[in-house]
Amino acid sequence: MDLASEIRKKANKEKAAIYQRFFKTGKGEYGEGDKFLGLSVPDSREIAKRFVDLGLNEIKKYLESEWHEDRLIALLILVEKYKAKKDSGIVDFYLENLKYVNNWDLVDLTADKILGDYLIDKDRKKIYSLVKSQDLWEKRVAIVSCYRFIRNNDFSDALNIYKSALSDKRDLIHKAVGWMLREVGKRNEKILKDFLRDNYSELPRTTLRYAIERFPEDERKAWLKGLSP
Repeated sequence: MDLASEIRKKANKEKAAIYQRFFKTGKGEYGEGDKFLGLSVPDSREIAKRFVDLGLNEIKKYLESEWHEDRLIALLILVEKYKAKKDSGIVDFYLENLKYVNNWDLVDLTADKILGDYLIDKDRKKIYSLVKSQDLWEKRVAIVSCYRFIRNNDFSDALNIYKSALSDKRDLIHKAVGWMLREVGKRNEKILKDFLRDNYSELPRTTLRYAIERFPEDERKAWLKGLSP
């Protein structure tokens, strides 16, 4: 059974054309030059689970592919391999190949499941280093990795990371921070509101909107007007 042929069996030209637009692959856009085969995420997950025994050398070949789904499935295989063994070698491999984790879905489907999970009980200086990167995707890896801590009701490092990212001008960073802050709020609304009050003047509008999405409408309006309840 060959991974490349299994991936291409699920190719869909119509979906590929949609994905090309959705993932902003035009000139000057964040996904410039990326190419799609048109696989759905469920199909990609299903294929990845069947190839969990693929070696790292083979996975590297797919990570280097020009096709988005080749990279996605290679990364989903890594997630499955890590879940099975919690092997630090897989984490090292992931970090060594971050340049191929180069769109928001590739980050969001892997960062917390590999790097975040590994760092649950370890020093987190790598995330603090990544959030300082000027590379869009490395910074998003730092932000999304903290989701694993948040799910464990461990907010301190996540909030420090998010505060340091507030000055970034890029929309995909604003959205990621807002999304993660919303997840904090699901678990502890007071901590979220304290963070919003303390950092209100620095909050990008998009980040604020995402963070308060679950609030009642009148409360959302108050926050957006700067009248925090």
